[in-house]
Amino acid sequence: MQVMLILPELVLILTVLVLFAASLKKIKGGGLTGIALVGSFLTLVATVLGGTASGSLFAGAYQLDALSQLIKFLLGGGLFLIFFMCRSLSGIEEEMQNEFFLFLSLSALGLMMMSSAVELLTILVSLEISSYALYIVISFRKGEGRRTEVEAGIKYVLFGAAATGISLFGISYIFGLTHSTYLIDISAQLPKLIHHQPLAVIGMVLMLCSFFYKLAMFPMHAWTPDIYQGASNETTTFIATLPKVGAAALLIRLVSMTGTGVTEFTWVLVVLAVLSMSFGNLAALVQNDIKRLLAYSSIAHAGYMMIGLLSGNQLGMAAVIYYIAGYVLMNLACFVVIYYIAPRGENITFEDLKGLYRRSPILAFTLAAGAFGMAGIPPTVGFTGKFVIFTAALEKGFYGLVVIAMVNAAVSAFYYLKLARAVYCQGEEGELESIKLGIGAKIFGIFLIAAIVFVGIMPQGLLQMADQAVAALL
Repeated sequence: MQVMLILPELVLILTVLVLFAASLKKIKGGGLTGIALVGSFLTLVATVLGGTASGSLFAGAYQLDALSQLIKFLLGGGLFLIFFMCRSLSGIEEEMQNEFFLFLSLSALGLMMMSSAVELLTILVSLEISSYALYIVISFRKGEGRRTEVEAGIKYVLFGAAATGISLFGISYIFGLTHSTYLIDISAQLPKLIHHQPLAVIGMVLMLCSFFYKLAMFPMHAWTPDIYQGASNETTTFIATLPKVGAAALLIRLVSMTGTGVTEFTWVLVVLAVLSMSFGNLAALVQNDIKRLLAYSSIAHAGYMMIGLLSGNQLGMAAVIYYIAGYVLMNLACFVVIYYIAPRGENITFEDLKGLYRRSPILAFTLAAGAFGMAGIPPTVGFTGKFVIFTAALEKGFYGLVVIAMVNAAVSAFYYLKLARAVYCQGEEGELESIKLGIGAKIFGIFLIAAIVFVGIMPQGLLQMADQAVAALL
């Protein structure tokens, strides 16, 4: 049945409609949270049931394959975890809480559509569905008289509009050269054009700008620290995770069209990867606000992921999927701590982390696991992800790039370990107010710790699925 091909999208559309009806009825509290959790869980179940689906719809513009189904599973799982974490919505204006779940579900729907879109205009429409929902929800932050959330929302809109315009300009170049907007037609011509037509290189770089924007990749990174700092903790958790999964999936599809050879386009990506890693890590060194630190960290991680993409081989592409899945877990581990330390939705600094190991041992260990993972310390998923990505780059002969990436990883270890040091080695004398966690929050923290370590120690399953997902593309 063709319904099974788009079962996750249909379930998520139904969830959006139910949440829309709930917003009209002004349902709040546990009822609203229950609807969001049930809808996101059913979406996750639908991604599992449709995991082996394959085929195409809508005149070949929408393709269901191993890559799209794996990405939808990551998106469905990530959405459920985020909704589970943000059950109380402590940082969202009360009158906006109905719309919060609605718009995040709508954004996730756009990302799912983007993972299956194989036609340029369909990709663009899916991208805008995801983006416009986030443009709205950024300004939902609680706090009377605050201007940071409004400023963050305006910046996100302006940068997003600029990125879309640049991508459209690049699409016009690619269409002019290939006379098609379907990826299968473009991929048949693009490798030869990349070698002999400089305009193809320019067009590809411009076209990728919207996905660089979602991934917080240099040079489309400037929005990241202000939006992370200005948006609510709940919204920032979503922005820091799921859009990057969708962007990584599309970048894999688009970059794979250029072939496996080392071309001028490859060297452009090398330069962007180096600049992204170096700028992100150096800027993060001097941050005191934890969310701004994680924002610059995300810029650096985009550079690491780009190394896997520009490797152009099956191992590198599979490593990107593995790394982005681990990155979601590691980011969630950091943001769940921010969420529970700041019960009124405020931003936190290193000062607020002091003595956390005494106030809440589970939160302290969760933050340490996330920080160690992003630093690439074994046996976490971050270490294994970097190892596989660097291995793929070495197979391609990018020895200098791997050395630069390893130096950047060493630099990043300073501020990640600074987080652990603040949690465990700095505590004020006297009695500290403990942080009371419910059983759900404790289970969530333990799950993230276990997942970060287990997926790092036992990467075979996820890597094998990722390898199968990218095999058809190459």
